[in-house]
Amino acid sequence: MRQDFTTTASTKCPKKDPGAYWNSDLPQSPTDRIEHGYSDKYTLQVPGDWNSQDPKFLYYEGTVWYKRSFDYKKAQSDNRVFLYFGAVNYQADVYLNGKKLGAHKGGFTAFQFEIPDEVLQEKDNFLVVKVDNKRFKDEVPTVNTDWWNFGGITRDVMLVETPATFVADYSLQLEQPTDTNAPLTGWVKLDGEASGQEVSIEIPELNLTHKLTYEGAPTSFSLILPKVELWSDKNPRLYDVVIRTAADELRDKIGFRTIAVSGKKILLNGEPIFLRGICAHEEIPTEQRRAFSDADAMIQLDWAKELNCNFMRLAHYPHNEHIIRKADSLGMLIWSEIPVYWTINFENPEVLEKAKVQLDEMIARDRNRASVIIWSVGNETPVSPTRTAFMKSLVVEAKKLDASRLISAALEVHYNADKNIINDPLGAFTDVVSVNEYLGWYGGLPSSCRSAKWETIYDKPLIISETGAGSLAGFHADSLTRWSEEYQEWYYEEQVEMMKRMPDNYTGFTPWILTDFRSPKRNNPIYQDGWNRKGLISNEGAKKKAFFVLKKYYDEIAGQK
Repeated sequence: MRQDFTTTASTKCPKKDPGAYWNSDLPQSPTDRIEHGYSDKYTLQVPGDWNSQDPKFLYYEGTVWYKRSFDYKKAQSDNRVFLYFGAVNYQADVYLNGKKLGAHKGGFTAFQFEIPDEVLQEKDNFLVVKVDNKRFKDEVPTVNTDWWNFGGITRDVMLVETPATFVADYSLQLEQPTDTNAPLTGWVKLDGEASGQEVSIEIPELNLTHKLTYEGAPTSFSLILPKVELWSDKNPRLYDVVIRTAADELRDKIGFRTIAVSGKKILLNGEPIFLRGICAHEEIPTEQRRAFSDADAMIQLDWAKELNCNFMRLAHYPHNEHIIRKADSLGMLIWSEIPVYWTINFENPEVLEKAKVQLDEMIARDRNRASVIIWSVGNETPVSPTRTAFMKSLVVEAKKLDASRLISAALEVHYNADKNIINDPLGAFTDVVSVNEYLGWYGGLPSSCRSAKWETIYDKPLIISETGAGSLAGFHADSLTRWSEEYQEWYYEEQVEMMKRMPDNYTGFTPWILTDFRSPKRNNPIYQDGWNRKGLISNEGAKKKAFFVLKKYYDEIAGQK
């Protein structure tokens, strides 16, 4: 059972008095002093960022108090009720009927709190959420970022009712790339008094039922799929999966596939694959807001499909579950990343723990999504022994949480006239070496690509995880004029020719970026005006000339397969 929310909001600060913001704003007697109130005059749509909903919030970083009243009667008296948030940026403090349910940090991962029976009311529940999107040095991400700090309850909010004991989590992973007698391993986790219960795992289309006795902790199992169509970018086959106990039933749609590295190649279901990719932020530029719905996900995926992409790098944080599930159904391979970005405080062990929490929450949500093939532990982190130790810890954590996928991070490179050597020490620990390069934009001209030579010290697959040049859609000039569509077009033409000469471990390309996106760091008043203009599609939805250069390249690669 679920109930969705739209809320009213206040930007006032809390007082340490009986009129606390998490308590009712209605006086119980004429003598009550209440210095806050919630009114339909101040309403925000949830899910949604506050920046795009009212001009006064455009640049706002601070606290907003959300309030929602609701009625709720449980279907059965002994059932449990949870309050689930898809994401809140950045810190959420959640109160119901004056009691604090809990707090959460991290702007892009899901969390939930159980509501005690003595707190939940059948009538007039008073839910208050304090949301704070201020940036701090010792948070993840840190103060310095290159995207808009959209604040608010940006993803779905649900009331979820469960039996006293319910299926809390599970994992299903194909062990070998075979479609007949395919070995599958997994585990199931129940929540509640569960030891000794029978659990069944069912895949109806394959006439498969596997039963086990729950051992009071995550219980592992293995089974054989008699005949299965493997999920791939060309055949995104999904199967209904049912996990059932005497009291509960969890249903999902799962694709079965393997992803692995063999020498210099990435193997999908045992076959080499080239990743025709594009980077994307979780943003709908035509409406200058955070993406939050199925429809929003399809806008981005349709544009990527039009480019003939089979891969998207979702930067620089975990994106909404909607786009991951849509990618599952469409066969779009996904890179998912935590916001360990630029100058994180690598010396602070508390920051490392915060990063690990976000990594854990990202993997926990999407570990069963076939589309996700790469977990990324960060982007463009400056090399130092402290940083490398920090990042290695994240790689180790990711492998412990999910050994079935590849681990990477977007690295930086420094340009040299004779040879560009990719030798970041973090590459020794990742499965795939990924590097961001902007030769022709941040160094030299696009023609610099003609003589550029590349080498990597790692005998591993190589992905060019970013490259790009800015252009203002509709601004036309000769190809030497920065910010023109012609300059960006020339940049991509030279990049494509350089990619054709890359070392033989070159296995993927994800240019920066699908669409123009908001960034307060980008302040050229003529060409940027608060937008990063490296998009292949403008903030008004127009395809720039470079879009068609990349599409032609991807069409050629796809035609060779």
